[in-house]
Amino acid sequence: MKEARKAFDIDEVPVGAVIVKDGSIIARAYNTREMSQDATAHAEILAIKKACEAMGSWRLIGCTLYVTLEPCPMCAGAIILARLDRVVFGAWDPKAGAAGSVVNLFEVERFNHHPEVISGVLAEECGALLKEFFRQKR
Repeated sequence: MKEARKAFDIDEVPVGAVIVKDGSIIARAYNTREMSQDATAHAEILAIKKACEAMGSWRLIGCTLYVTLEPCPMCAGAIILARLDRVVFGAWDPKAGAAGSVVNLFEVERFNHHPEVISGVLAEECGALLKEFFRQKR
C-alpha cells in the first residue's frame, strides 16, 4: 500500500508492488507509466527488474510478489517467466486482470511455471485508493 500511495502522490495509477525472499523485502516499486512514458513501467515489472538485480539472477525462485492490483497479461507473463513462487494481490481488475478476472494466465497448462496465487488481500483498501484516484480524474 505504501508503494501504491507513492504512485498516487505523483499522479500515477496507484499500484504498488514488493517482492519478498526469506521474509525480507528485496524489491519495491510503483507505477511510473506516465512519468516515464513507458508502457511497461508497471509496478510488477519494475519490482521484478529490481529483484533480479538483488538476486543476481532472472530466476526469482523462492520469492513472493505482493501487489495491490490483479496483474495484467504483461505482468502475469513476466511473473511466470521470472519463476516467482507466489503472487498475492489485493483488488481485482475486471478490465485487464490476468489472474481470473478477464483471463487466468497462471492456470494455462502448457506454460512451464504456475505460481501460487492468493487474491483479495486488503482488497477493500487497495480498491478504495484506486477508486479515489479515478474519482479525482473525473
